[in-house]
Amino acid sequence: MTRRLLEICVDDIAGVHAAIAGGADRIELCAALALGGLTPSAGLVEAALNAARPAGVAVHAMVRPRGGDFRYDEAETALAMREAFALIAQGVDGLVFGAARDGALDEPALAAWVSAVRAGGRPVSLTLHRAIDVTADPVAAVDVAATLGFDRILTSGGATNAEEGAQIIARMVARAGDRIRIMAGAGVRPDNAAHLLTTTGVRELHGSASAPLPESDARTAALGFDTPPRRRTDEATVRALRAAIDQGVSS
Repeated sequence: MTRRLLEICVDDIAGVHAAIAGGADRIELCAALALGGLTPSAGLVEAALNAARPAGVAVHAMVRPRGGDFRYDEAETALAMREAFALIAQGVDGLVFGAARDGALDEPALAAWVSAVRAGGRPVSLTLHRAIDVTADPVAAVDVAATLGFDRILTSGGATNAEEGAQIIARMVARAGDRIRIMAGAGVRPDNAAHLLTTTGVRELHGSASAPLPESDARTAALGFDTPPRRRTDEATVRALRAAIDQGVSS
């Protein structure tokens, strides 16, 4: 039976090592997960690749030039292209990007970005991230993503979490067919992973597998240098998620 893949999103080097040790198939590398993930620094990318390559774990890097919505102007789209080129040059296996406006995927911005990345040299896997979840019709948006040339869509089915959006995710899987892969994410835990696989039909799950960190120093937070509560990818949780997926597939 085809292995179900586990992608773990991380934003620091400790999380990278925890994801690898816990059995992740792939890492989504970001900065600032508290903001939903931003483009990671060059240093973090280098460290992550050095750790992941010997373990055979793929690294996909977020391309998101700022927090907030996914409505990018021309200058921001151009910046996202430059970030993509830099990440490809560093050796990442894939990129994660999305753009949306007025309740739909921003086809012109996405088409320009994908075209530039595909023409830019070494081929990489492309994931459309949860920008699709802010569209009015995520199921119909699957057709757009497939036509644009993305390899995969990360989605919660337009809901706060994948459990609530499971029925929509299942419809997205049916709509996708063999054209594009659908990956369920948001609120994926060891206790619901197998159920999500069964109810949605996805073959890939995405989660942070995180645990709370000790409270920040009050002064640091008060000065705006931290965004409590802080969390970090936890090896034991990754391992439990991996086991739940494997057990659910075999049962």
